[in-house]
Parts: sequence; C-alpha cells; structure tokens
Amino acid sequence: MQPFSAFSLQSFFLFSITTCLFRTGMTLEGFCSAPQILKSESLYGKVTNPTLSPSHLQDLPGFTRSVYKRDYALISPESHVFGPLPDWSNTLGAYLITPAMGSQFAMYLAKMQDNSKSAPPLNDVERFIFVVQGKITLTNVSSVSQTMMVDSYVYLPPNFEHSLTCDESATIVVFERRYANLGNYKTEQIFGSTDKQPLLETPGEIFELRKLLPISMPYDFNIHIMDFQPGEFLNTKEVHYNQHGLLLLEGQGIYRLGDNWYPVQAGDAIWMAPFVPQWYAALGKTRTRYLIYKDVNRSPL
Repeated sequence: MQPFSAFSLQSFFLFSITTCLFRTGMTLEGFCSAPQILKSESLYGKVTNPTLSPSHLQDLPGFTRSVYKRDYALISPESHVFGPLPDWSNTLGAYLITPAMGSQFAMYLAKMQDNSKSAPPLNDVERFIFVVQGKITLTNVSSVSQTMMVDSYVYLPPNFEHSLTCDESATIVVFERRYANLGNYKTEQIFGSTDKQPLLETPGEIFELRKLLPISMPYDFNIHIMDFQPGEFLNTKEVHYNQHGLLLLEGQGIYRLGDNWYPVQAGDAIWMAPFVPQWYAALGKTRTRYLIYKDVNRSPL
C-alpha cells in the first residue's frame, strides 16, 4: 500500500472520512469498518491474532504494509519473522526494533510455549516485559516468584538475576537496552499493571496518559500507555530528540511518519528515530491504545 501523499490537513480528513464511509458500505472488515468483538476475545487479542490486511488485499501476493526508512519503520504483523530466541527454551521471538535500524534499544515479541524458560539479557542490559497474552511466572535469584497476567509488566535492572517460565503459552513484548549509568544512581525491580497506574495531566492534549516507570533520574527510559477515543488525535505535531518504540495494542488509525501517512492497527510496531516528524489520529470505531518506549533523563550529548 502506498503511503498517503502530503494533503492539506483539511483535505486529508475529508479523504479519510469519505474512504471510511465507502469501505464500511462494501465490507465488514478492514481499517475503517467496525470490528466484530466477541465476548470471549481476550484483551489485546488483535496483537496475537491481527487482521493482516483489508479483506480485498489479503490474497494479494507480496502485499505488506511494512516500510523501513532512514529515520522510522513500520513493521506490520504479516512481516513478522519468528525464530528461536537465543538460549531461551521452547520460545519463538520476532525482533521488531534493533540497533541495526539505528535505535539504542531492542524491542521484540516472545511467544513462550509449554514448559518454556527465558535466558538472561546481556551484561549491563536492563529489561522491561509487558504481557499481552496468557500468563508467565517471574522468579528472582532468591527463588521468589511472581505470576504475571495480561496487562501486567515488570522492569528488571541491569545484571538482575531472574528467569521467566510459562506452563502453557503466553506472548510478551520485551524491551532491552544497555543501561546509561550515571554512577550514583541505581534502578530497582518494579512490578505493576496498567489499570493500577494513575492518569496524568496532558496540557493541551485530550488523550489519556499513564507512565509505567518512575520519572526519577535513575531510569533512562520510560514506557507510556496512551489511549485515544475514536476521532481524537495528537495536538502537537511532535519533533524531538527522543527515540520511540511503539506497539499498538488496540484500535486503528493514521500515523504520520516523516512526510508520509500510514494506516495502522493493533499488532503494528513503529520505530521513530530522533527528530522524525510524528503525529497520530484514532480513526477507528473503538479505542486506540498503544504502548510506547521513550528514552528520558539523559543528555543527548
């Protein structure tokens, strides 16, 4: 699919609304139609069972919405390539963002199967884990265990001994980066869940924001959960020195990256390099929720 050209904002929204009305009348699936959500569908079910493409493109050989540029990438689910994760047992992983792109962190999906177990990260590498399907057990060096369900997360400091195990199956998203040590600061293990985190003020914006990690100096990155109701969009057209790694957990919409506009939906991953222009609008009929990495508390020099 070709990216949207640079319309004026008014023309772009008129085009989007017209396209949505046409597609809704023609098909029950796709970016602009109302999704059929069953009561048995789990939270974030579209991440592990995504709609790979609009129905009229699903059988088109070679079709993908994925794109890689110098300063951003969109990796959609039909492009995910899973393989055994090094030193993990019974686990398949798909790396979505790595330093090969130009990032200072890695982001990957790990599908843990029956009787699976994780491997530790490299030396001096910190790790953040968010559960999108199933449940896992985290055990530390003192043999203290914690069960993690969907929508729960844990931050693990660099060189923190731990293991993840799974008795059935689970899908997690993992962020890893080499810790930017300031000498006198130390991070701590943090457990949490999205619903336990308070909504924060967002002056000039209408989306809902939660931060999953402390904003204090020891932490060199944070993970945000951002919620948009249908029709809501970012007021600020962001251009900044921070990097982003994003996973859409729910919903669908339009993301501006650089000079292009891309339709996105749950299951899509996005990397944004420093200073790439970026903007989002939720154009589906259900809430958009995305999880987004942001490096913080360190000088860019």
